[in-house]
Amino acid sequence: MSGMLEGKVAIVTGAASGIGRATAMLFAREGASVIAFDRTEAIDETVAAIRHDGGTAEAVRGDAGDDRDVQALVRRAVDAFGGLDIFYANAGITGGAMGGYFDATAEIWAETLRVNLIGPFLAVKYAAPEIEKRGGGAILATASVAGLRSGAGPAPYSASKAGVINLVQTAAQQLAGTGVRVNAICPGLIETGMTKFAYDQARAAGKEDKIGQINPTQRGGEPGEIAAAALFLVSDGASYVNGHAMVVDGGLSSSHPTVRRAGKGATW
Repeated sequence: MSGMLEGKVAIVTGAASGIGRATAMLFAREGASVIAFDRTEAIDETVAAIRHDGGTAEAVRGDAGDDRDVQALVRRAVDAFGGLDIFYANAGITGGAMGGYFDATAEIWAETLRVNLIGPFLAVKYAAPEIEKRGGGAILATASVAGLRSGAGPAPYSASKAGVINLVQTAAQQLAGTGVRVNAICPGLIETGMTKFAYDQARAAGKEDKIGQINPTQRGGEPGEIAAAALFLVSDGASYVNGHAMVVDGGLSSSHPTVRRAGKGATW
């Protein structure tokens, strides 16, 4: 590895599995001291894997959408490693509203917004002052292609991710002159715990080759591919990238839905 984050201190939420685990491990391999945060006990497995590879990490359990937990999380990073340079607000939930629009309840909406949107807000609120003390750094949030337009997720989830895209734009403006950059990643279909049901159904039906077929790359993505994008966005190589939502979806969102015919290009 190139040591892109050598000497940096990074927090990664939702780090017990999927994109969060892959990113926490990559950040550590690139030299960062990592605070891995999640509400499940599996967070200890992430930290064990990082330490096994020779990296530096600590596990913290808590709720990414809870004010006191996020405030304590930032304080833990400062106390453990002397400061904070990077906060990746990756934790998120689908909210359980996998049916139609009218199947969701107000309670589902509230909980989804609390974790997916208020969580990143709290990350910015508490991390930005500490990052500024270090001379600047990066805050990153996981949005989604579902936040760009309809059709990629249930309504509460999609709305929460649209909010994340706007949040990083407004936060970047509010933090002008501080040296703190705020960006988002919009993943497409990635094989994680959140999408496991879809992958399992496709495999059980012998249709694994159909996964991701509607994007021009014609496959689903891997958590490591999102982690690689995250590494770039929090690194000094992205020093002029701010208030931006980077789409990493195999090209899914580059077009409106089309019909492909065998041996021919798309019909319009």
